[in-house]
Amino acid sequence: MLDFHPMAKLSRMAKQGECFPIVRGLYEPERTVPGYLLAGSIYGPSYISFDYALAYYNLIPETVYTITCATFEKKKKKRYETMFGTFIYRDVPSEAFPLNLKIVRENEYFYRIAEPEKALCDKLYTMHPVANHKELFELLTENLRIEKTELCKLDADKISFLADHYHSGNVRKMASLLRRMKR
Repeated sequence: MLDFHPMAKLSRMAKQGECFPIVRGLYEPERTVPGYLLAGSIYGPSYISFDYALAYYNLIPETVYTITCATFEKKKKKRYETMFGTFIYRDVPSEAFPLNLKIVRENEYFYRIAEPEKALCDKLYTMHPVANHKELFELLTENLRIEKTELCKLDADKISFLADHYHSGNVRKMASLLRRMKR
């Protein structure tokens, strides 16, 4: 007898190890696929950013195991625990969302990731406001543990452009701090 119910077939395939559930209604045929390749499919629209992207670009020294992604207008933080990893999604301003992203192809997978400047702006947007440049520098170098030499490699023009779309004091201060550091 032929099975014409796709969900029943997928369920049977998962039980037989022919595919692996990610989240409800979403399956992956390969068990060993790195989670970051699946992040955009789990909840979207989204792109990889925040701590995961900062680690990807070696801006922060820690290894980040949770795949952190940006969304917009979702109004709440989402977390998914899967066999492929832990995924966290949180909002950024909708006008900043589509800016300064890279599309990366890895084998037959594609994923979106924030450029380094954008990942830092996303992170700063979600953090408590700082009062001045000194506090921001301490936040960046002591809390996030970003080396001053790495900060100086960031593109001040990109951060200034992004600051106009975040409407965040932290991001505006970052743009002016970076300009000061490069003088």
